[in-house]
Amino acid sequence: SSAANTNNIRSTYTRKPNFSQRNCYSRKQNFPLLSHRSDRGMSAAEHTSTGTSGGQMSTSSTMLSLADKQKYIENYDFPYCDESSKYEKVTKIGQGTFGEVFKAREKKSTKKFVALKKVLMENEKEGFPITALREIRILQLLKHENVVNLIEICRTKATAQNRYRSTFYLVFDFCEHDLAGLLSNINVKFNLGEIKKVMQQLLNGLYYIHSNKILHRDMKAANVLITKNGVLKLADFGLARAFSVSKNGLPNRYTNRVVTLWYRPPELLLGDRNYGPPVDMWGAGCIMAEMWTRSPIMQGATEQQQLILISQLCGSFTNDVWADVENLELFHKMELPMGHKRKVRERLRPYVKDPHGIDLLDYLLMLDPKKRIDADTALNHDFFWTDPMPCDLSKMLSQHTQSMFEYLTPPRRPGHIRHYQQQMVNMQAKPQDNSYQDRVY
Repeated sequence: SSAANTNNIRSTYTRKPNFSQRNCYSRKQNFPLLSHRSDRGMSAAEHTSTGTSGGQMSTSSTMLSLADKQKYIENYDFPYCDESSKYEKVTKIGQGTFGEVFKAREKKSTKKFVALKKVLMENEKEGFPITALREIRILQLLKHENVVNLIEICRTKATAQNRYRSTFYLVFDFCEHDLAGLLSNINVKFNLGEIKKVMQQLLNGLYYIHSNKILHRDMKAANVLITKNGVLKLADFGLARAFSVSKNGLPNRYTNRVVTLWYRPPELLLGDRNYGPPVDMWGAGCIMAEMWTRSPIMQGATEQQQLILISQLCGSFTNDVWADVENLELFHKMELPMGHKRKVRERLRPYVKDPHGIDLLDYLLMLDPKKRIDADTALNHDFFWTDPMPCDLSKMLSQHTQSMFEYLTPPRRPGHIRHYQQQMVNMQAKPQDNSYQDRVY
């Protein structure tokens, strides 16, 4: 008898409701797991108030159904997603168009710190953001010493207070500094060996992700994290994507509305959508120059102005220095200055005293992406194999006990005050429709 009852209960919750059962509920309130609630739980008054025409339910019964639905959501167990209550937020360390980042402490082990990156859900109408899903998938695939480590995804509990909408967080190993924060502090001094170590690790990370057919697409100093032990981590893969070699002779059609403006390569500014790893190498060159100048080397307020600044440093865009540049979509739509000679070595030599450093910078900041040095070749450049050799960063960093992040620094760096303006430029850079984007913003 008990076995029969068990089977009846099981069948009640596993079989699909027939149309007559389903019509008892408003379509918006239909919830399959709760649609077989017995009428025995209804009071006599509720039975009386329930009309027979059209099979519609009373207001009170509908409210009960909604309450049951909310209770189900509140008690639902996500087996692969822990609750964020296991962490205690300490301080906010970052903010941008992507959301917020917090330093947090694991409650069970008060000495272990993590970084919580909040997934922005406010504008989502169709569930979990595709951008976050792509970032999570890429980070799950990439495991390397110089790439930030994703520990897990956690969530807040869905309750009436948050309208039964969980907030999700990406949980990362905590890094004490970002490169922009370190360069903003005038008390932090990098010697040549330490600069070599930073760039060596950065290029190691890029070599690894490019070998695995991933583009970062947002290389900048703020996205380069450094631990107190001097280990560099590439971070913020929110714009990253997999790339492939063109098939059947057809070019790729990636969006060119990526990379923070000051670090955006000329091919993207001119509308190229068939690009690859060289877009990240340009950003690496901008970061390398920043190691000496202590601030971004080209700080345009608009895409037009950024192209002008690039021309003034790297020379004018001509077919002589960049084959087929005139075929790019925006070449004839932009006002491009002509007659500028390349001055990378001349203008950076007052900052960069090392001749091998100047030479590597010159290769990283090539206008033609086909001539731009790749990560593998860059790692074998004489810059890394001549005295002084790359040296450990931990000794220098041990002199600074406070964490340094761009978000927490005072506006000392030239251009840092314009961070909000830069953010707005990035937000306005996307087209009005989504017709050709490979990523949802």
